[in-house]
Amino acid sequence: MNSFGRLFRVSIFGESHGECVGITIDGCPAGLLLTAEDLLFDLERRKGGIQKGTTPRKEDDYPIFKSGIFNGKTTGFPITILFENNNTRSEDYQKQRDIPRPGHADWVAHQKFGGNEDYRGGGHFSARLTTGLVAAGAIAKKILASINISATIIEVGGETNIEKGLQKAIDTKDSVGGIIECIVTGMPVGIGEPYFDSLESALAHIMFAIPAVKGIEFGAGFKAAKMFGSQHNDAIENIKGKTTTNYAGGIVGGISNGNNLIFRIAIKPTSSTPKEQTSLNWNTEQMEKFSIKGRHDLCVALRAPVIVEAATAIVLLDMILLEQKLPKIIN
Repeated sequence: MNSFGRLFRVSIFGESHGECVGITIDGCPAGLLLTAEDLLFDLERRKGGIQKGTTPRKEDDYPIFKSGIFNGKTTGFPITILFENNNTRSEDYQKQRDIPRPGHADWVAHQKFGGNEDYRGGGHFSARLTTGLVAAGAIAKKILASINISATIIEVGGETNIEKGLQKAIDTKDSVGGIIECIVTGMPVGIGEPYFDSLESALAHIMFAIPAVKGIEFGAGFKAAKMFGSQHNDAIENIKGKTTTNYAGGIVGGISNGNNLIFRIAIKPTSSTPKEQTSLNWNTEQMEKFSIKGRHDLCVALRAPVIVEAATAIVLLDMILLEQKLPKIIN
């Protein structure tokens, strides 16, 4: 439910306006030099209030190690990291409690958990919990030093010009979505399994765990449906598996082929928008006009690249560790 991975396993916990959010990481190899400073660069990239279009809520997001580190090195046992929540304004959510926000988990959470859920700031559904994922991803990246993972925003509000896309949201007093592309270089051959544990399956699984992600495509993606097979096929150039094109996105048969791993994700517009909307008041059982108050991102995609990188690193490390554990069968 709140855990992901087999050998490198992460478990998230906390709520947006609770005392803290955090993560427990199991399966990290022993002896890795690790301090809080190793995580700060990526944690800083995830913060709001730094770039135009992001939430003004600011948290220190300084990682507090509670276990798994001794003498500056990993012990091989579970690592628990906490991040304190200090800059909360829960009253904004109490005022609009009667009207579940469209696009948010308010209504489904209320039905599933019988009204016992922490609704402040989205509670456990909040993207605030991705702080822990970014921390785990930074650790995974450090272990995967020979592999480079880079995610960038390539479109905002339907515009390849990011500023122009943001301005559309500002002018209409609404929110916008975006597209993020992730490219992984230095990929080894043979990572992933056929069918249910394919590299695409695992990456898609964790990507859809990132709040607001609504789609994913690898390589040519949906454009492949409009191509001829002879066009889409990536011709192999040499014995190392290098291909002349990369429409497959570096994955064939669910297994990495040694070429760059390329995928893109679609992120929906921020559900919390200042624009007036209409939704159900579950007390009166009538639809009412309302507007969402509080501090929210104009475009949540702006802070997502580092989260995408972290999630990718978690998957790759887990699969690489799994591959090393498998026995080699010699005919």
